Amino acid sequence: MQPYLTGLRGFTLVAFGQLVSLVGSGMSQFALTIWAFEKTGLATSLALMGFFYMVPLILISPFAGAWVDRGNRKLMMMVSDLGAALGTLAVFLLYLSGGLEIWHLYMVGVLNGLTNAFQWPAYSAAISTMVDKKDYARANGLLALAESASGIGAPILAGIFLGLVGLGGILLLDLATFAAAFLTLILVHVPQPKQSRAGLESRGSLLAEAVYGFRFIFARPSLLGLQTVFLLGNLVANLGSAIMAAMILARTASSETALATVQSAAGIGGVLGGLLLSTWGGPRRKVHGVLLGWVLSSFFGSVLLGLGQSVWVWALCAFTFALIVPILNGSNQAIWQAKVPPDVQGKVFSARRMIAWVAGPLAMLIAGPLADRVLTPAMMPGGSLAGLFGGLLGVGPGAGMALLLVVSGLLGMAVGLGGYLFRVIREAEDLIPDHDQTPGALIRAEPVGQ
Repeated sequence: MQPYLTGLRGFTLVAFGQLVSLVGSGMSQFALTIWAFEKTGLATSLALMGFFYMVPLILISPFAGAWVDRGNRKLMMMVSDLGAALGTLAVFLLYLSGGLEIWHLYMVGVLNGLTNAFQWPAYSAAISTMVDKKDYARANGLLALAESASGIGAPILAGIFLGLVGLGGILLLDLATFAAAFLTLILVHVPQPKQSRAGLESRGSLLAEAVYGFRFIFARPSLLGLQTVFLLGNLVANLGSAIMAAMILARTASSETALATVQSAAGIGGVLGGLLLSTWGGPRRKVHGVLLGWVLSSFFGSVLLGLGQSVWVWALCAFTFALIVPILNGSNQAIWQAKVPPDVQGKVFSARRMIAWVAGPLAMLIAGPLADRVLTPAMMPGGSLAGLFGGLLGVGPGAGMALLLVVSGLLGMAVGLGGYLFRVIREAEDLIPDHDQTPGALIRAEPVGQ
């Protein structure tokens, strides 16, 4: 079948397919989070689900990026969606057989991490060939909108369907939604990028091409500086985000409604943030969207959320946090898409993700045991920290996790403000020319693929 849609219209269709698929995946994730916490009662279990997802994603990312640049990007997008569907199918079959265990979720997390290592650079690089440069931020806003809109419906629908069809039914619905992602990709045209001097320079063995992404970034201090902000920001943010769901469940006696309310509020905020970015395009100086985004998202998403002690306060904080995140990520993405030649974006973006996320698994490994074994006992009535912080955070179940959220948020704010201290970061957009403004950057056009 000949694809017939391209440009921003075509990418809008792709984003819609992702929305449908993400609703299904979000329902599964919500239901499995409830299942895992009820089975173990530990924040560590939820943190490890994230750990086993992130480690393989980070380790394979440079090689995945090289494959994305070597191959057909549309095919890579479809294969990554298929891999995620296989992971859901495995959990569904294990659940039907009565043999589903926590460690199975860790192994499926490994599979999902491997497939996502291909998905993100392929989708990100596709934006650069499908839409005009002036629409980069808007296209990124559409993806953020799809992610956030799924965050509204998924928790609500999961809460409803858990009572009607159970975990097995939700997993089956998730499998059905993957068809939407496949269908929309079939209907659009994803052009292959034109050959640039950087692309020619990057050619070699798979290992050499994987390393090229790091060479490209390290040769440009401004890009390295931006990624250092994300490295440090993600390190401290993951200390809190890894135990946020467990904190809400612990402070509400495992209330599915409470967790769904907070997650749906985040979804609404994310939708509005994505809509704002897709229509507005973000601040003229995208670096302000990045650095101020880190400050504000850390304040609302960790500091105030940890201080809050009611569902409605958590929901308001989650809403505001999610409103900011699309602007933060979309601004950063627009900078990179403008500065990096499209035919090496797979390699560079994968290296970029590895730098930004490499400390995340360490934070997740630390967060669970720190919350369960140190801070939770310390914030129980009569605990060693209850007298010092109890007036702010309360005491009892979940208070220790709340303290960890507050600390991680304060550190995240410091990272965002600290970025302004360095010229290579605050003036990144001026110090590096756009890829299409570099003399002699383009060599020739490659044959157009799908």
